[in-house]
Amino acid sequence: MARMKRKFSPQFKAEAVQFVIETGRPIAEIARELEINEGTLGNWVNEWKQSNPEPEKALTPVERARVAEMEDEIRRLRMENEFLKKAAAFFAKTQP
Repeated sequence: MARMKRKFSPQFKAEAVQFVIETGRPIAEIARELEINEGTLGNWVNEWKQSNPEPEKALTPVERARVAEMEDEIRRLRMENEFLKKAAAFFAKTQP
């Protein structure tokens, strides 16, 4: 016997997703309360999360300093690498 596919209004979907997001409770638990399949609710939550990504957290002053140090080191290493390439090319030309 074929099961009838239920249709849910956009408002119902939005309220169900909001319930999951705000309460932090497991999707399976909320799906049981709403009498819907947990996979369906999980899909709705994933769709919402993809269209509403969390803003990136600002770096702390310590993290900013560390990033600046790494950028300086990368810049220095790139310059050294370019110098070594030129030196290798020079010595390759001078070898008989």
